[in-house]
Amino acid sequence: MTDSRKGLILINTGPGKGKTTAALGTALRAVGNGMRVLVLQFLKGSWHYGELDAVLPFGDNFVLKQMGRGFVKVGGAETDPEDIRLVEEAWAEARVAIESGDWDLVVLDEINYAISYGMLDPAAVADTLRNRPEMVHVILTGRNAHPLLVEIADTVTEMREVKHAYQKGILAQRGIEF
Repeated sequence: MTDSRKGLILINTGPGKGKTTAALGTALRAVGNGMRVLVLQFLKGSWHYGELDAVLPFGDNFVLKQMGRGFVKVGGAETDPEDIRLVEEAWAEARVAIESGDWDLVVLDEINYAISYGMLDPAAVADTLRNRPEMVHVILTGRNAHPLLVEIADTVTEMREVKHAYQKGILAQRGIEF
């Protein structure tokens, strides 16, 4: 067991609920320890989530940005070029933020979806992660994490759904799901 300190790559993936929630919990812990946190939400954008307001008191130490339009259609001709453009824009901002070293923790929320939908090259993401400043932590969320990213990650957590309220006809609840 070594006592070395370095920036970690963490992945929250799997079919169960809680991937973003876990990342935001880690982000809250980080800002509470004096770290600067940037959360870029790759696909979210059409809903107003409670966490957008919750981070405001942290000012420039905890920035959360929605970079997409919300739910995207994928597959061949169904993928809207505007959604692809927004993902490319989000990745460009993420890459600059990671490489700058200005942030202690960068959360790439739903990036795994963007990759699995063929909207973003996993090799480019892996390259940026491998070459980031030494103490920058990065969390990637979303189902179907790419094997290349799983391989280079330090910690991978897979959320597994045991049961979900939706199965009983209970819709998403404000303050719990959004």
